[in-house]
Amino acid sequence: MSGEVYTALLKALAMLDMKDISCYPVRVSAAGAIHGLLDNDYLPPEWYPLLQVLVGRIGNEDEENSILFQLLSSVVGAANENVADHIPYIISSLVCTISKRIHPSLEPWPQVVERGFAALALMAQSWENSMPEEAERNDSSEKWTSGQATIAKALSALLQQAWLTPIHSLEGEVSSSGSPPSCIDDASTLLRSIMLAVSESNVIGELKLSELLLVWADLIADWHAWEETEDLSIFDCIEEVVSLHSKYGLKNFIVRQMPSPPAPPVPPQSIIEGIGAFLSEAIVQYPSATWRACACVHTLLHVPNYSETEGVKQTLTIAFSRAAFSHFRRIQSKPCSLWKPLVLAISSCYLCYPDIVEGILEKEENGGFTIWGAALAYICSSSFEPSLSLETEIKLVVLTLTKVVERMLGLGNPGGSLLQDSYASLMEMSVRLKELQEETENDNDEEDEEEAEDEDDEESLDDDEDSEDDEHEETEAEFLERYARAALELESDSIVEEGDVEDQEREIELGKLIDSIFYIVSFKGSLAEIDPLKVMAELLQRYHNVLTQGQALPSQVISKFSNAFPQYTLFFQ
Repeated sequence: MSGEVYTALLKALAMLDMKDISCYPVRVSAAGAIHGLLDNDYLPPEWYPLLQVLVGRIGNEDEENSILFQLLSSVVGAANENVADHIPYIISSLVCTISKRIHPSLEPWPQVVERGFAALALMAQSWENSMPEEAERNDSSEKWTSGQATIAKALSALLQQAWLTPIHSLEGEVSSSGSPPSCIDDASTLLRSIMLAVSESNVIGELKLSELLLVWADLIADWHAWEETEDLSIFDCIEEVVSLHSKYGLKNFIVRQMPSPPAPPVPPQSIIEGIGAFLSEAIVQYPSATWRACACVHTLLHVPNYSETEGVKQTLTIAFSRAAFSHFRRIQSKPCSLWKPLVLAISSCYLCYPDIVEGILEKEENGGFTIWGAALAYICSSSFEPSLSLETEIKLVVLTLTKVVERMLGLGNPGGSLLQDSYASLMEMSVRLKELQEETENDNDEEDEEEAEDEDDEESLDDDEDSEDDEHEETEAEFLERYARAALELESDSIVEEGDVEDQEREIELGKLIDSIFYIVSFKGSLAEIDPLKVMAELLQRYHNVLTQGQALPSQVISKFSNAFPQYTLFFQ
């Protein structure tokens, strides 16, 4: 029955106007009905005829276009990989239609353009999801790469018209101050899709990526629409931009070129400065964006190579530490999950410029350095949730605690509570890091053994595991217990914002760091290459006599540390 209804609706959707009689009401009704079928999990026997009708009809009337774009988004979402092969052609066709409806003025774009951008973003994401796995990369990989190149060219042309055409001055300089902020979230998805097509440096110029990124960075630097959207694709774009710059180098990424006369000899902000302004605002103002924004702080500080542009890195560090501490001060009265990203963001800043960040914390609040240091020690405790579980997180914490302990020793107060708490946390985190590294090594060994086993045995084992999983169903008691826990979290205001749970599992970027940042160890290279346990050991070897003068560490901490590092047992006797 549903098949017959769908066939009739498809014919109605394709119905043409008859002389003076408009069939617009029929087509709109059919579009709504097909949308309803898809929502009720009806899947057409063939998707291509429906796509043909939609692409063919889009472009005739703006009001109808908005409805058709909405239906197209639903079709792509429901069909998934079933329509992937058609996406490059569809995107190229739709870009031409959307381009004709982008206003040359600086007014907000019409609804048809906004829905068009939303449909393009969904299709670009769907195409990315269809990327072949590593093991399957052969002819299908070449096909995907070719399709991505087609998509990138079309989307680049669209964004150039939307962003660059209205803002070229007579002198040929680009000034993004007048570029419309419409569809910035979907546009970020499109921009990221363009970057995915870059396989060599010359493609960056062909796609006008540096110019587009300058406009985009200026737009997000002054964007204040978090309350209107739950999609955070801007952060995905930020991560891709930094990755692209690390591979090929982007013009105007860290320092923007000086404008030509008669423009004032004051360079506008670079790409990374625009991103930095956006992240600082997100950290201060929007709790739902805090996890992602703080994750990007680590990326921006540690991945790019600043070399002769340390001033830019210093400016970013100041802005990030001030923003993170400002947010932390508002929530410091009661430990909560947001402590973790904020405290770790300040930690990254502190590793870059310890003296500057300490000064900022003290300026923001008397005793600010101690407040942050105490919070850092607290998030290391077993009572804090979400706990530090990722290796990169623990590495960052071990390195930061080492610097804090060294700083407190420099103040000449070995009996201070912050020093003792930081020292105890350093011991505990060092043990946890070693355990985690050993677990990783064991897991790798087990994976190698599993790969060496016979494939038939693996399949049999998988079948057994699947059957065991299928047998277990949640009981009523488990269901009630789960919802009781959720209710308690709501009552205590400890539940995190939507989307934050996934963000908590993101690894921290530990890329490049300034030379010889640690006074206790001479090191040049990236933070990711530093062995935090070696840094901790050198601190212990140098200062153990002073550290033992203060309040004694808990016996449990010493016992665990001695078991993990028996070579240092002598220091505690």
